[in-house]
Amino acid sequence: MPSPAKGKKKGFTQEFIFFLKTFGIIGLAIAFIIGQAASKLVTAFVNDIIDPIIGIFLPGGNLSGLTVQVPNLYGDATSDFRYGDLIANIIDFLVIALIVFILYKQLSKRGFVEDKTVPEEKK
Repeated sequence: MPSPAKGKKKGFTQEFIFFLKTFGIIGLAIAFIIGQAASKLVTAFVNDIIDPIIGIFLPGGNLSGLTVQVPNLYGDATSDFRYGDLIANIIDFLVIALIVFILYKQLSKRGFVEDKTVPEEKK
């Protein structure tokens, strides 16, 4: 997109609109909002479906609730290490990464995005 004409004074609003168009900020904002919504869906899927299925095979019945209590060096207090929650978040991340990968492969196959894995031809 050509830059605003040099020498001709542009107002702040016109410069701002030019900036939004040039850097694709509106598309990025839309993608961010959709990404947040998709992330919530995946998190709900992991918490409400995957965790209980894995919990069937665990003595406590809940993946996110797995903890190890370690006694404090000073006094009778204990520290809780919630490793089950970490595992649930890793599963959440892997599901999101898999969905993004599948979407990328489908979009690049249809030509909507440039496939960065294919080496460019020399001109």
